Amino acid sequence: MVASDKLGAGRAAAAPAVPAAIPGLRQAALLTLLAMLAFAANSILCRLALSQTAIDPAGFTLVRIVSGAASLWLIARATGHAKPGAGSWRGAAALLAYAAAFSFAYLTMTAGTGALLLFGAVQATMILVGLYRGERLVPLQWGGLALALCGLALLLAPGLSAPDPLGALLMAAAGAAWGVYSLLGRASRDPIATTAGNFLRAVPMAAALALLSALAGPFTGGGLRWDAGGLLYAILSGALASGVGYAIWYAALPALTAARAASVQLSVPVITALAAVLALGERITPTLAVSSVAVLGGIALVIVGKRRA
Repeated sequence: MVASDKLGAGRAAAAPAVPAAIPGLRQAALLTLLAMLAFAANSILCRLALSQTAIDPAGFTLVRIVSGAASLWLIARATGHAKPGAGSWRGAAALLAYAAAFSFAYLTMTAGTGALLLFGAVQATMILVGLYRGERLVPLQWGGLALALCGLALLLAPGLSAPDPLGALLMAAAGAAWGVYSLLGRASRDPIATTAGNFLRAVPMAAALALLSALAGPFTGGGLRWDAGGLLYAILSGALASGVGYAIWYAALPALTAARAASVQLSVPVITALAAVLALGERITPTLAVSSVAVLGGIALVIVGKRRA
């Protein structure tokens, strides 16, 4: 899942970035579609792993980060974007916070609900930071923000279809962390190099989290658990859905305006919910459907309002 601006975190290295080729319209459309499918796949793969295999959230996070780092390093080397020292420890910390909260949240949340909460939290974080920095919203944007908040309130309201409170809180934290990660990346001149550097820096952090989980296992009844299926899903999430997915998105971005890049990401929670029906047997409840329309429609109004302001 990505935020509305170019991904990456921290400042790029001082060396000039490799100029990005601008894809044609048809190629950009295909790349964008593939990127959105990859981002939606992260939720599906994580939920599959945690609901149908023995792997634990900390273990899933570690394998995802390691495989993502390896994938992005290979991509950076192959495309001339490898830069020693790219990325930042702040970006890596935000990345690890997102990935860990994301994994633990999916212990109890459905993929569709989780993706909607994640996306809403990412956008809310970026909007709130913008307001704090002095950005002004036009009336249309305020209306969109109110509509999106009403949608989230409906989704989280107590009832049979309400998500687990702790899971919802963790997913909101994951979204906030990803929003911070994206805001840190606005200064990046080479997002592939920066993201690869952040993933590499996040590896020891993820290993420390896994070690803490293992040490706490005797007291919590949890700990590190592995099996072949869980490892496969985690590797696919890190290497393909994250690493390759981000590289594809960066290739498409030069052909997209900021508003279009933000707008197209509205499809990710929808794709996730539909894929969850097929892959996980989840149901699209009336509450989720109405909440999705309100949240995504509200965010769309914020994006349109920004474009017109």
